Amino acid sequence: MGTTGGGLHEDRALLGRTSTAERVADILRTRIAEGYFPPGTRLSEDGIGGALGVSRNTLREAFRLLTHERLLVHELNRGVFVRVLAVDDVVDIYRIRHLVECAVVHDLGDPPFALDGLADAVAEGERNARAGDWKGVSTANIHFHRELVALAGSERTDELMRGVLAELRLAFHVVDDPHALHEPYLTRNREILDALRAGERTTAERLLGAYLDDSRAQLVDVYARRVTHADPPRG
Repeated sequence: MGTTGGGLHEDRALLGRTSTAERVADILRTRIAEGYFPPGTRLSEDGIGGALGVSRNTLREAFRLLTHERLLVHELNRGVFVRVLAVDDVVDIYRIRHLVECAVVHDLGDPPFALDGLADAVAEGERNARAGDWKGVSTANIHFHRELVALAGSERTDELMRGVLAELRLAFHVVDDPHALHEPYLTRNREILDALRAGERTTAERLLGAYLDDSRAQLVDVYARRVTHADPPRG
């Protein structure tokens, strides 16, 4: 399925006067993560380039960057598509998450910790749940894990996890019951936040490890059943 601008006209102002392929890639990465371009969607050069007001060469470079990040895949004579993950990709994403996120909590040092961003993400998730906005809950959950990793104060770790979590959203978008997928983790996010507020880093690490193991098992089970009955995944 092709696409036109996908609502990107409103993002044009973000490019400013110094438009670059990296800025275009950042906008498209965010749009993919938010589900505006679901897995399997063909990205239209004319539609997106026109919406953002960038040249074909700039857009192709942005596509190349996102292909390198495994968010897009180029198919010869067909175009560029948002990638559809294989089950093994989901397993690998969780392996990386476990290594990075648990290490961040393990190495936090002595309390108190700077938890305002984490608390905002927890509140955002709970607020969206009360409104029945489960896509919003999913987004808030991603924000929670970004803020958790940001506690390390490492730009390299932040950059790594931005890509990993954007890939993870590709799997989330295939799931047909986001309520069932995300609701159990609202409470668990708050439990991790409360443990860190209490200065109980070891407890928070234990809770996080169990959380990621359970989340992986649940998502892999649901995702495997979905992709088995869908078209063969691209990428």
